Amino acid sequence: MSDLFDVSQEIILVTGASQGLGRQFARVLAAHGAAVVLAARQTAKLKVLEEEIKAKGGRAAAVALDVTDTASISRALDAAEKALGPVTVLINNAGIAIEKLAVEQTEADWDAVIGANLKGAYFLATEVARRMIARRQEGNIVNIASVLGLGVIKSVSPYTISKAGLIQATRAMALELAANRIRVNALAPGYIDTEMNHEFWSTPAGERLTKRIAQRRVGAESDLDGAIMLLASSASRYMTGSVVTVDGGFLLG
Repeated sequence: MSDLFDVSQEIILVTGASQGLGRQFARVLAAHGAAVVLAARQTAKLKVLEEEIKAKGGRAAAVALDVTDTASISRALDAAEKALGPVTVLINNAGIAIEKLAVEQTEADWDAVIGANLKGAYFLATEVARRMIARRQEGNIVNIASVLGLGVIKSVSPYTISKAGLIQATRAMALELAANRIRVNALAPGYIDTEMNHEFWSTPAGERLTKRIAQRRVGAESDLDGAIMLLASSASRYMTGSVVTVDGGFLLG
């Protein structure tokens, strides 16, 4: 059974790897033997993670990547290939949210969120796919969406729109790339306790939101470990265009 989730032959690029879910994905995949390319704008944090992974006997390389800059995408992939080899799995995780009511969101807010979460993810995935096709190599793309791509809450409309778009992009790319033996799936996490939002969960608003989750608890970063191992490995070989929801039952509410 352990061979089912084997990632030891994979070279996995994780975007937004400097903190939060991206860092956790990188740690888990590296711990299971994958060579991990750590990509983000904040390279200082990436270097710390690279050293941590190497100290545990893992393989990792940090590369600078701004997904909103298509030239940066090409440079980062060139650097990744030089450091560890051709990328076989992409974990498309980088993203941001700006919290304001829709009537207060500015054009700059919209451009920032859509640019990172949807446009950036799309153009990174398509460039990775282009390189896989050129090498006639099987591949695997995992887009990190959100339950807010399937349901909505107030005050993050560009974010929910971007994640709904990413889910549709996942399906569109899955359909087009299947003939090239490239799978494209999405992971839709619910509310996860990360260092960025940790304080929020002990506030009255955080407690109210927690009560809307069927399991009555916020997820831990490690609650996504099983799903990312499934999607990154050949255990999901007959899945493409799928959206895996890991939300403690939030969408049931």
